[in-house]
Amino acid sequence: MDAIIKADLYRYQASTGRKQLIKKLLNPAFLYTFLYRKTAKYSGSSIQGIFFRILKRHFGYFYGVQIPPTTKIGGGLFIGHVGNIVLNPDAVIGNNCNIAQGVTIGQENRGQKKGAPKIGNEVWIGANTVIVGNITIGNNVLIAPNCFVNFDVPNNAVVISSQCSIHPKENATENYIDFKYVTP
Repeated sequence: MDAIIKADLYRYQASTGRKQLIKKLLNPAFLYTFLYRKTAKYSGSSIQGIFFRILKRHFGYFYGVQIPPTTKIGGGLFIGHVGNIVLNPDAVIGNNCNIAQGVTIGQENRGQKKGAPKIGNEVWIGANTVIVGNITIGNNVLIAPNCFVNFDVPNNAVVISSQCSIHPKENATENYIDFKYVTP
């Protein structure tokens, strides 16, 4: 068993034996994590790569999780509940991080924060949180549910529900809505 899969398995039940692996493969969140690790390990053109990509795609649709194999995630990933989890292929996530349902880690398409987030070690990301842009989230950070985070967060911090504000801007959706259909 790969060391990184052992680290993930340990987060689910503080054990890493083969019996525990087989038992935890019945858990949808761990199964998807396992398939993500296998697709990241094997190239897309190898037999194993094709096999694990097909399985990951199938279970990804079924469970509502999208983690591309290029997303860099450290050991000890824990997905609390599957459902509507979407991670950007360029995102970087550290060790021992928790991701809840409804989390989106995406990119900013323009401006100073164009790019994807870099998330440190031991970060807990609450349900329905959106993290976007070329930002850095430090180590030992708790992001409460329902937050929109598009700013740097220092180490040892708690992020609680951001306030909503409206900023008038011409072409507000520029570079976000492509191939606009114009009614003749």
